[in-house]
Amino acid sequence: MFLVCSCKAQNTLVEDQKETVTKETLRYYLSYPKGYDDASEKEFGLLLFLHGGGESGGQLEEVKEHGPPKMMADGYPFPFLVLAPQNPHKKKWWNLEAVMQLLETVVAENRVNPNRIYLTGLSRGGSASWDLAVQYPDTFAALAVVCGMAPTPYAHWLNKEMPIWVFHGSDDPVIPVSESDDMVEKLKALGYEVRYDRYEGVGHNSWGRAYANDELYQWMNKQKRN
Repeated sequence: MFLVCSCKAQNTLVEDQKETVTKETLRYYLSYPKGYDDASEKEFGLLLFLHGGGESGGQLEEVKEHGPPKMMADGYPFPFLVLAPQNPHKKKWWNLEAVMQLLETVVAENRVNPNRIYLTGLSRGGSASWDLAVQYPDTFAALAVVCGMAPTPYAHWLNKEMPIWVFHGSDDPVIPVSESDDMVEKLKALGYEVRYDRYEGVGHNSWGRAYANDELYQWMNKQKRN
């Protein structure tokens, strides 16, 4: 008795296609600048902030531990909207496609100038910010990355018209400062407009100094995508 195998023939390439669907539930904070309700025609900029690994997968309140969300809670007068989603997975990377879908929805539902969208993140969120700017080069008017792993081989994929500001502590034991050193060197060699604050003697918590710098938000607010 012989068994007939219904499996595909070995060493045969089969052409096919299937539609895939990715769904993600993202909780977030959204802050509006002073005067937003008084100016019914005016469009504002928007800052997208991506937090670090420590704020992933827990309560939304944890997003307010550092950076712009903490400053929002303390009443800092940002001149633009601030969108701060939470990564729902403790040990998974940011779902960048989901973040972009959220961003596009918030922009569409509010008076946001699509040419004045700014991006920043710290640690794991800084790494995700680099990746987001690489994958969506025509979205952001400015990028500020704090102690993030950098996609240096793909630096040339970034929009050359987008100004960049990088922050990192020289003694960072989590994400080596060489990540930012190498990326900044590569960007400058390629002719990008990039600023670099390298904090000597500072460890991983370089975001404390970076986000306390008022000049950062003034700089962002001046940028506009062509």
